[in-house]
Amino acid sequence: MSGVTVSMRLMSAGDGYKYLLRTVAAGDGDRSLSTPLTRYYNADGTPPGRWMGTGIAAMGGGQLKEGDEVTEAQLQLLIGMGRDPLTGAPLGRAYPQYKAKTERIAERVAALDPDLTATSRGRAVAAIEAEEAERGTRRAVAGFDYTFSIPKSASVLWAVADAGTQSLIVDAHHAAVADVVAFMEREVAATRAGATPGDGAVAQVDVRGLIATAYDHYDSRAGDPHLHTHVVISNKVQTVLDNKWRSLDSRPMHAATVALSELHEAVFADHLTRLFGVQWEARDRGRDRNAAWAIAQVPQELVTEFSSRSRHIDEEKDRLIAAYAAKHGRQPSSTTIIKLRAQATLATRPEKQIHSLAELTAQWRERAGMILGADATSWARRVTTNEDPLLLRADDLPLGIVHRLGQSVVVAVGEKRSTWRRWNLTAEAARQTMGYRFASTQDREAIVGLVVDEAEAASLRLTPPELASSPAVFRRSDESSVFRPRNSTVFSSGELLEAEGRLLQLARTTAGPTVSLTTVERIVRKPDSERRMLAMDQASALMAIAVSGRSIDLLVGPAGAGKTTAMSALRRAWEKEHGPGSVVGLAPSSSAAQVLADDLGIATENTAKWWQSRLQTGETFQAGQLVIIDEASLAGTLSLDRITQLAAEAGAKVLLVGDYAQLQSVDAGGAFRLLAHDRDDVAELVDVHRFTHDWEKRASLDLRHGHTEVIDTYADHGRIVEGDTEAMIEAAYAAWRADMIARRASVLVADSNEFVTALNNRARTDLILDGTVRGARESELHDGTNAAFGDIVITRRNDRRLRAGRSWVRNGDRWKVADVRSDGSMLVRREGLSRKSAVLLPAAYVSEHVELG
Repeated sequence: MSGVTVSMRLMSAGDGYKYLLRTVAAGDGDRSLSTPLTRYYNADGTPPGRWMGTGIAAMGGGQLKEGDEVTEAQLQLLIGMGRDPLTGAPLGRAYPQYKAKTERIAERVAALDPDLTATSRGRAVAAIEAEEAERGTRRAVAGFDYTFSIPKSASVLWAVADAGTQSLIVDAHHAAVADVVAFMEREVAATRAGATPGDGAVAQVDVRGLIATAYDHYDSRAGDPHLHTHVVISNKVQTVLDNKWRSLDSRPMHAATVALSELHEAVFADHLTRLFGVQWEARDRGRDRNAAWAIAQVPQELVTEFSSRSRHIDEEKDRLIAAYAAKHGRQPSSTTIIKLRAQATLATRPEKQIHSLAELTAQWRERAGMILGADATSWARRVTTNEDPLLLRADDLPLGIVHRLGQSVVVAVGEKRSTWRRWNLTAEAARQTMGYRFASTQDREAIVGLVVDEAEAASLRLTPPELASSPAVFRRSDESSVFRPRNSTVFSSGELLEAEGRLLQLARTTAGPTVSLTTVERIVRKPDSERRMLAMDQASALMAIAVSGRSIDLLVGPAGAGKTTAMSALRRAWEKEHGPGSVVGLAPSSSAAQVLADDLGIATENTAKWWQSRLQTGETFQAGQLVIIDEASLAGTLSLDRITQLAAEAGAKVLLVGDYAQLQSVDAGGAFRLLAHDRDDVAELVDVHRFTHDWEKRASLDLRHGHTEVIDTYADHGRIVEGDTEAMIEAAYAAWRADMIARRASVLVADSNEFVTALNNRARTDLILDGTVRGARESELHDGTNAAFGDIVITRRNDRRLRAGRSWVRNGDRWKVADVRSDGSMLVRREGLSRKSAVLLPAAYVSEHVELG
């Protein structure tokens, strides 16, 4: 995505809505002013919410109108209780109630073994109470919180403009939000009706609009301009079919989010261009990030100023340095400065502040003025004063261009997916038409729809057509059947299907090399170099693969099932039969290829580099070779097709190793899963060895197979904790920090680059203050963070010129910083390995391709 401007999270029933009210201004403001933001310009906090959506016409006998203010009592009735916000009448069934903590404890205690001793029972009860105390209270879904954000460049322009221009930008923002919500009502919103055993509803039917509340916010946690609106869509909807109140079908709400984000960004850009004639441009955002669209007249330096905490940290650091010099009569050393910067990072870690828009605007204008070297408001006036823009109507775009765009959309989607639906095509179509400016939202929607239609026509339809027509009462307004979910047709491409066909054919061909049964049995009976014997499932898998003769074979197993041990035994058997060097390895990434090389002691390469060498030098396989492709679920279908065809022609055998239930390829993939399910006799390891508790082993396997009821097992053992985003970040960091202090290996995962950077900075600050990270110099990394002696960093680009012992620097490798040189270069060492594993990373590589790990 070029930039996410719409995100979605679920909202719980009960008091899940209350976070929206924490910053709402208490004062009423001047009701004579035009928009909610200007009415509350001088009040501390943000404006109250407002009602939106055509579904509100059914509330309170039609007394609610779009734009009416939302009161806390109304929000509690609708979101908290699922009732009419004016009359309090139930809107269909009440939200389901889940057991309280005391009930859960009582049930678990009652289930304890009655033969337990008093001491054992007391311990068990205490453990149960502790686990249940850590669990959150499960709540029903009451709504969907969509956050609509405008691009950062537009937020910056709004932040420093005069009041009249600010109001117009807010109008454009509100209009874009309203356009997308109206689009959702027409194309996304639906409910489910009917009943069957097991799955439940059988029909997806239209609804009479959405009931939504909108809350405007105007700054980020760090106090930077960030104009955005929370649109909370109630889970309660009235059906067209029978006027009953039901719940929204959550499937299209999730599936359409990316498409809504892309459409919203384009619609907002149209609105702003129609108002001010501003031009938009795509800007590069660096490694691994797609370009972002920005107002051309807003310089990137200004966007950067309002996108980072670094300025606040530097100001606090300078203050601490001055205080140190005043106290000690000398400037601090370089080592001390690093510690002072860590203290500044802690001191400036933002708590959510509540200010008036007037206060924030004054601060923003002052900051912008220092970057621009001129009055910020005057600059904004010049940016928004332009000639009338050239705007397109739907009829202005030739059908030839629409056709070419449709073809381009299919190519772009097909590079990342093996199958797709209309929402995937819609997101890409909105992305590829972002450069056009349209006279109305209707014109843009018409063109995006035409492009998507062309893309569907250029795709290969996998879902069979409806063979029988439904009675009129069971048809939607577009004449489609309610028994088939809207936009659920699955598409693919002929190229991918042909590749999958060739892979299936090779997997069924038994003309490949083998190992004799005698050799395999000899290997199975002997322990390996560490005196370990193969488990029963490992021995069976080894036997099946070695003697099958299949040109493509598979070894399937979850993490911790012993795939590496089985592969090692297979290598010994294969080389016994076909000679040293007859087993070679490939993997989708260089880091995975290196792990395979270390584990099996064979020559390995990543698939992309191997194919590049094939094209340049004619490198190929040899008859009788075994080609092991590890992490094969991550390999793209077209890549596997090319490699396996070449191996089969050379008389080699390919073994795909992985787990179809784990992460799939970032390219168009799915071939590993397809091959694994094509046969009943695929070699599969089933015994997991890594877990301490038996219940964890069973639960992980159930989860792997998609048995969602096992989530309750994790909840029963206190492994699930819930809360809002900030609470979860705090809890996750506290747990990681506790692991670090206890010297346990721990991984901290976040859902965005912003949170990753923030957590890395916070972790590094603590490591500096406890003396783990120290030194006289720091190097600045690509994301604005710093690294010094003792830091753990990750390299993010393959570079074979940078040798570390017998290996080289790969994307994803983790290193410990051993020294930072005065020129910015960095000596790093693979943690736990010898000095021979060290490498000196050039300053240019450090600044572009290294991040904290």
